[in-house]
Amino acid sequence: MKFVDEYRDPAAARQILSHITDLAKDGHYKFMEVCGGHTHTIYKHGIENVLPETVELVHGPGCPVCVIPMGRVDDAIAVAETPGVIFTSFGDMMRVPGGNGNLLEAKARGADVRMVYSPLDALRIAMANPDKKVVFFAVGFETTAPSTAVTVMKAMQKGVTNFSLFCNHVTIVPPLKAILDSPDLRLNGFLGPGHVSTVIGNRPYRFVPQQYGLPLVTAGFEPLDILQAILMLLRQIDEGRCEVENQYTRAVPEHGNPKALEILAEVFELRPHFEWRGLGFISQSALKLREKYAAWDAELLYEVPGVRVADPKACQCGEVLKGVIKPWECKVFGTACTPETPIGTCMVSSEGACAAYYNYGRFTKHQTVPVELGRTPQPV
Repeated sequence: MKFVDEYRDPAAARQILSHITDLAKDGHYKFMEVCGGHTHTIYKHGIENVLPETVELVHGPGCPVCVIPMGRVDDAIAVAETPGVIFTSFGDMMRVPGGNGNLLEAKARGADVRMVYSPLDALRIAMANPDKKVVFFAVGFETTAPSTAVTVMKAMQKGVTNFSLFCNHVTIVPPLKAILDSPDLRLNGFLGPGHVSTVIGNRPYRFVPQQYGLPLVTAGFEPLDILQAILMLLRQIDEGRCEVENQYTRAVPEHGNPKALEILAEVFELRPHFEWRGLGFISQSALKLREKYAAWDAELLYEVPGVRVADPKACQCGEVLKGVIKPWECKVFGTACTPETPIGTCMVSSEGACAAYYNYGRFTKHQTVPVELGRTPQPV
């Protein structure tokens, strides 16, 4: 990729849209973009508004912050409020509500909660404060898990014993299976996640066409990436094919990143089960530290309540994450629930579907005037 503008060219977009319209004119196709980064591209650049009515996009569970259940947030707060602990977290997770508030509110109550940009920042804090216990709130799919794994390995190599990990890393394949097994949703194909695929490659998705008979195209994050991936899905359907294809070839190798996968296998193992917001407990869908690294496992070092907390009745994040409803169909969207006063995780995270819709697509539920790609739609 030489220039970003190459992937935002209006003339090329119109040409791809013409092909999409020709292929989709005789039916109705519903595709799920798994990744929250795709959702933001779709809304930010007005892609949903230039697609023909015969093509519908729904949003999946690919936002790592959005899928963390309230009980795990309460567990994190319990660790953060332990005397002598410095609790470190990415910024998004500090605003995610649990049953006992959020991490920012815990900080206001006196907990030493600090925002970091990487787990290595947390390790440096631990080395600079040997009299404190430093815990890192690890979240994310296979995209961010390798950096966490490297940090734990460095902590072992350097003998840093006052650093530990509250691990909430999740994996992408089990929730895809859970969605495909759900009776609530009927799909015609998937836009596969780009960032995760740079680590795991395309092979893990082969079960989608083989077991469920649906095509999947791994897509990049620019407007033309999304449009080309949709066109590739429609061509598969039109030609009677069903396979995994890679649109994001400039970043995603077929077999993933061998070194990253090696590091993940060294440090982590699968949990027997893990709770996902909106999807319930999914077997072998999350990671935990291997016994070799037990001395850096915060769940073994601190008292963690481990209590399930039900989502607020008004919040429909679960249905949004499963693609059952669009964000604007939630009863509290844009009223009681906004980015400033979020009720659910989908409104908190920078990758959340509700936040994307609130910031870029609030008018999409209304009839809109025709728009050029990249312009925010305006109500008629």
